[in-house]
Amino acid sequence: MPAVTLEPLDLAALVCSRVCHDVISPVGAIVNGLEVLEEEGDASMQEFALDLIRKSARQASARLQFARLAFGAAGSAGAAIDLGDAEAVAKGMYGDDKVALTWTAPRALLPKNRVKLLLNLVVLAIAAIPRGGALDVTVDGDDDASTFTLVAKGMNARIPPHAEALLAGDPEGGSITAHEIQPYYTGLVAREAGMTVALAIENDAVTIRARAA
Repeated sequence: MPAVTLEPLDLAALVCSRVCHDVISPVGAIVNGLEVLEEEGDASMQEFALDLIRKSARQASARLQFARLAFGAAGSAGAAIDLGDAEAVAKGMYGDDKVALTWTAPRALLPKNRVKLLLNLVVLAIAAIPRGGALDVTVDGDDDASTFTLVAKGMNARIPPHAEALLAGDPEGGSITAHEIQPYYTGLVAREAGMTVALAIENDAVTIRARAA
């Protein structure tokens, strides 16, 4: 059991804050683009605004689709999720010029909480390479004995601050902020999924491995 247990309303509020943080930037860019369209008569500026709106709308959609699987219900209790869907939302969220994302996994159904854990580990791995780089995600085994291995490589790679304590549910100071909720939530999902998570770093590579407990 975690050392710190959040009240359900507090947990929901912090997770919502995290999701809103991810979505507000592209939504704000869409609003800015629409304002330019309304105010500018110059054709080149209007085309710039349309490009901004298109790009930001795709980004907002990708982030919402990722959040739905990583943080949302994504089906009824006990539902299974296709790893192919998890790959699609992960690449939609993070497969850009900054991060080269490689995904090696069977096209199979895994229990919902294990897929949620995998996607949250992707978030944690991305945080380990703040300057970008490469992320390799590998899933081995079946749903009862699956192993997740994520290797994040990049300049100044590091284990995210306090990540191990937050995964264990034992944050410094005994409280959790919206900035810290994601690794704490990941630990909750790992325990619910019956898996343990270990982090290691060597040179410019951070390895995150999750195994059945």
